[in-house]
Amino acid sequence: MKKLLFLFTFTLCLAFGYAQKAPYVIYNAKGKKVSYEKMLKSLEEKDMVLFGELHNNPIAHWLQYELTSDLYTKRALILGAEMVEADNQDELDAYLAGTIDYKALDSTARLWNNHKTDYAPLVDFAKDKKLVFVASNVPRRYASMVYKGGFETLDTLSTQEKSWIAPLPIAYDPELPGYQNILKMMGDHGSPTLVMAQAIKDATMAHFILKNYKTGSLFLHYNGSYHSNNYEGILWYLKKDLPDLQYGTISTVMQGNVHKLEDENKGIADFIICVDSNMTTTY
Repeated sequence: MKKLLFLFTFTLCLAFGYAQKAPYVIYNAKGKKVSYEKMLKSLEEKDMVLFGELHNNPIAHWLQYELTSDLYTKRALILGAEMVEADNQDELDAYLAGTIDYKALDSTARLWNNHKTDYAPLVDFAKDKKLVFVASNVPRRYASMVYKGGFETLDTLSTQEKSWIAPLPIAYDPELPGYQNILKMMGDHGSPTLVMAQAIKDATMAHFILKNYKTGSLFLHYNGSYHSNNYEGILWYLKKDLPDLQYGTISTVMQGNVHKLEDENKGIADFIICVDSNMTTTY
């Protein structure tokens, strides 16, 4: 009996200690704490969900996998990610079909350095469940071209190369607060073409999301938070073409105190994953 009482007390202590030192808390846009279950219930009713991450944050990557597996039980899913570029779709499809192994994928596609630890589980989930996984990002060499010479440099691309980016001419609003903030953050290193390079990424990701979306399904897209924060970036392009769909957004932030969402992090997404700034990173 004493042994059982000890185990019960020990369990309570662990639970209480965890509650006091939670590594993350989920908030809604207004800064109110919400449960994972409430977030899931809300997002499962959407047509598209943009999961904004911090690329080296293990909590975000873990919750991406958890949300993906849970949404799979509720809806027909289509997955897509910033972390694979559009001209590597064939290699990704071959891996998903099982005609090449991971080693071949790694050697033929431009995978991110943290792909194996952070994104391979999501790709493998798609492979196991036979889901479409969209390589949505613009090939980085074209974003570099835009940074060096603006959108007009894309006119020189071949027909095949243009198939890997959003259709030209690129719709663009340089006055969007998110784009203006890039200039402020970069200071003397900022330029109009730097913002254009960000926009070509947003536009291309939105293009391939829309191209692969099927009515009645839920498209879950993984991207850096800045690409969808404040309902701009990718979402601006999605809503421009399909304003009547139901969209959901998630952002990931880090704070020293996770138990109260800072004002600057309120309203940036439907749900904000607030992670303790002491959390270890994946790189």
